[in-house]
Amino acid sequence: MVDDALWQRTAREALPGLYKLAISMLRQEADAQDAVQNALMKSWAARSRVQPEACRVYLTRIVINECRNIQRARMRTVPVEDFPDVPAPEREDLTDVAEAIAALPEKLRLPLLLKYLQGFSEQEGARALRVPVTTFRSRLHRARTTLRERLRAEWMEDEPAAEYGKEAGRK
Repeated sequence: MVDDALWQRTAREALPGLYKLAISMLRQEADAQDAVQNALMKSWAARSRVQPEACRVYLTRIVINECRNIQRARMRTVPVEDFPDVPAPEREDLTDVAEAIAALPEKLRLPLLLKYLQGFSEQEGARALRVPVTTFRSRLHRARTTLRERLRAEWMEDEPAAEYGKEAGRK
């Protein structure tokens, strides 16, 4: 059972990471805010049923579920054909790494975000995603490998081949 003070402290500490997680899943600020707010309300209502050591994982799990609910709701709303043909605004603040992470499939992106953004242990991340620890580790490894390959390919496109060979000590 989580008391009010522990829940408030845990929620306050986890809030920036929860918001970043929601943004990474939904890619829209308003939806991310809604997901986090709904998750906080639901976890507050259920705080008496949560074990203190699982509070942070529980909050994260609810945010993930809320994001998925919003994604499902999006699929049931207005078809894309009804929108005017307006190009999406450019996001200059995204780096190559952030773009590469965002391009990962959700199954690979979530373990990466939980481990490195939220600071979850492998056991906590596995519980949050409701998968075995070995599956979490495998997805984390595949995410890092995929990310490394994408970034290497992108960065090598930017550099002339002759310069790359000299820097790497190749002829």
